[in-house]
Amino acid sequence: MVKIGDYPLHHGGVGAIRSLGRLGVPMYAITEDHWTPAAVSRYLRGRFVWRTTGTERAEELVEGLLRIGERIGRPAVLVPTDEEAAVLIAEHAQALTGSFLFPPVERELPRRLASKQGLHELCVEHGVPSPHALFPGSYAEIEEYAARARFPVVAKNREAFERRRKPAVHGTTRIGGPRELLALARGWGPEPGVILQEYLPREHAEDWIVHAYFDAQSTPLALFTGVKVRSWPPHAGMTAHAYIVDNPELADMSAQFIKQIGFSGIVDLDWRFDRRDGRYKLLDFNPRMGAQFRLFESGAGVDVVRAQHLDLTGREVPEGEQLSGRRFVVENIDLPALAAYRRSGYTTPHAPARASGTELAWFARDDLKPFFTMLARFVRPGVRHLWQLWRSRRAAAVVE
Repeated sequence: MVKIGDYPLHHGGVGAIRSLGRLGVPMYAITEDHWTPAAVSRYLRGRFVWRTTGTERAEELVEGLLRIGERIGRPAVLVPTDEEAAVLIAEHAQALTGSFLFPPVERELPRRLASKQGLHELCVEHGVPSPHALFPGSYAEIEEYAARARFPVVAKNREAFERRRKPAVHGTTRIGGPRELLALARGWGPEPGVILQEYLPREHAEDWIVHAYFDAQSTPLALFTGVKVRSWPPHAGMTAHAYIVDNPELADMSAQFIKQIGFSGIVDLDWRFDRRDGRYKLLDFNPRMGAQFRLFESGAGVDVVRAQHLDLTGREVPEGEQLSGRRFVVENIDLPALAAYRRSGYTTPHAPARASGTELAWFARDDLKPFFTMLARFVRPGVRHLWQLWRSRRAAAVVE
């Protein structure tokens, strides 16, 4: 499990350790310290404490991975949990080959997909619907945009790695008007590292997710579709509550796009269905494992991490239909998300009335320590996040 950056409460990493560990696969993970939830899983064979920030030189990160490979002592499948790790592996594949196993992919493609601008350009090139977007190069360009834009708009950090070195916004940010936009933009410097994107009104939209694993020929060996019921922060953050829902149209759109661009590996796609024009619009393409990947499993017991491990170790990935109606809940963020969504009026018509089964992000009877470690570490960052949220809303109110 390869991660670059300081985010110890990562349920996706815990899920991957459990998914393969339960099958007897020796699991190793990079962790911030000895007491992250991932580090205390009973299914973890070894942990490598390495607190990275994403501001290190690429050569330093590669050298660190190679040292870890030497300590493991045999080729290991690399599973990136963030965009920075996916980009690093692709761009330094030659140095890492031999010590590790990972899908072959065009060197620059993961960086382009992780870039909001690069993804938008690929969508335009291949005719994939996506929200209208601006990639400002100066404050003057933002001033001009603010005078003609239709608000609200959404601001996102533009590039992988840069979001860690000098983030312009704390994740996806909804901006209500021109004065708020200009106030924020004053802190973005002479070269704003943001994308300003059309806001798709939540009352006219539905959020969908696609997780898949594609082999070296960009053929999907596992492909799943689901609908997002809640996220945190509301309507803009990570999945808090979701269901597997069959969507052949979206599955075909995703597979066709990935075949066209020639990607191989695990993907996590965020789509928004715009009821106003009846089109699915691609919001994000994450060229790595998604934190909520354990929502998706086939009747053959395959998820995307298991599919990658089987494929890269020369074994066949068994076919099977996805377990429709299965639910995924992230316990520590779904409760506040539930309260927020009740006030928002957002609905997900395609969500099943009743779940066929539930996968919890943290709690597992056969692996309790990650859950209790998460609880112990959640209080402080949770309070800090609420404080930042309150400050940003207060600042926006003052500007308006």
